[in-house]
Amino acid sequence: MALELEPPLLIPQQGTMPVRLGKKRSLGASLVLWGVAVLAATCVAQDALIHAGHLIDPGSNTVAQHQSILVRAGKIAAIGENLRAPAGVQVIELSDSWVLPGLGDAHQHITMDFPSASAKGSVWEGLRLNQSTAERTLRGIRNAGALLVAGFTMIRDVGNAAEYADTEVRRAIERGWFPGPTMLNAGKIITPFGGQDPGTAPERGRWWHDEYIDADTAEQIRAAVRRNIYYGATVIKLAADSNAYHFSEEQVRAAVDEAHRAGLTVAVHVYGGEAARNVILGGVDSVEHGYELTDELLDLMKQKGTYMVATEMSAQNAMMLFGDIGMDAKTFHERSLQRLQRAYRHGVKMAFGTDASLDLTDSTRANQILQQAETWQEAGLPPQFILKCMTVNVADLMGVRKSRGAIRAGLAADIIATAANPLENIAALQKVNFVMKDGKVVRDSRATVRH
Repeated sequence: MALELEPPLLIPQQGTMPVRLGKKRSLGASLVLWGVAVLAATCVAQDALIHAGHLIDPGSNTVAQHQSILVRAGKIAAIGENLRAPAGVQVIELSDSWVLPGLGDAHQHITMDFPSASAKGSVWEGLRLNQSTAERTLRGIRNAGALLVAGFTMIRDVGNAAEYADTEVRRAIERGWFPGPTMLNAGKIITPFGGQDPGTAPERGRWWHDEYIDADTAEQIRAAVRRNIYYGATVIKLAADSNAYHFSEEQVRAAVDEAHRAGLTVAVHVYGGEAARNVILGGVDSVEHGYELTDELLDLMKQKGTYMVATEMSAQNAMMLFGDIGMDAKTFHERSLQRLQRAYRHGVKMAFGTDASLDLTDSTRANQILQQAETWQEAGLPPQFILKCMTVNVADLMGVRKSRGAIRAGLAADIIATAANPLENIAALQKVNFVMKDGKVVRDSRATVRH
């Protein structure tokens, strides 16, 4: 059966009609039409003056009223109360909206659409054996565009992308072939022998090699980092405790040294225990998941300045993923709330990341991501803190804070707006009605534009 999807609304340049790509179409047909729409829109940044009714600065936890944002050549040129639009500059009225920086997700797998627990057959058979790198690339392009329209202007893709499909998605976005967020990609995940698939029968061979690089010594790890960089990785991902073998502190440090020498950060999939201690002491930039981190390890993370990317699921997402396969979704969700509370209480640096990649008919990837933001709020974390983790902290972890992640003069014009106040209820982010990326309006379902 052909993959079906409902593509997002794309907003061409001012003066042309929005393009909605029909209802459900096959993956290939939708992307062809989408490409035509993007070319027709000639996505060129236009100078604009945005009138923002409520301008949120997550970094300083402040809200400024009745501000205007002047956008020139894709960047924020000025912000103030009494700015006037220069001749020929379009005016975008968001006077009744809450305006804030574009959102980020620091833990994505955009080339992977993961079946829910109700799907029949082997998950990995469908994802790895039946889907080519070309198909995974197309899925990534589709998912990246959909996330952008939902307000996500920054993502960090952390592997599981076949033969470097994530590199091709990032390059396609950077070349302007398709719309998408600013993106880092990890290429292949570096693991001890066996990838994240313990127990594979010998006669099946090393079938995990399409997504993982086996590395069992410090030198092999250094070589794996170099290989990933050669094939276009812009962040390095390790999996430290996914099978019987765990990386030592020395091995982790080898990856960190090699990556940092090239200007890349290191993210590590790890749950807890000695493997997590090795990862933190080894100097990694972020711990991914951390489901079993003790208070002692959280204190160590704070001391070392290690980011936690807590991929805590909403109850609904947990049920969809685990179903009746042995994991109690309710218990997992309750523990998720406790983990978030403990990390926040210990003062650990946190960046919002979700691992959201379920392929559902009644929920988009963006919906799943934002449900997880609501899980943070359910855990008692203040919306102000959540917004900071979704903007400033993601930009910091991605190494792009000097160029984006806030609404400030000199930074990229990555701007979104909502009708309701996300500082009162983070669920307001479910209804983003305006998205600007690098000065290009990619969604505008509310604003009035005049010249």
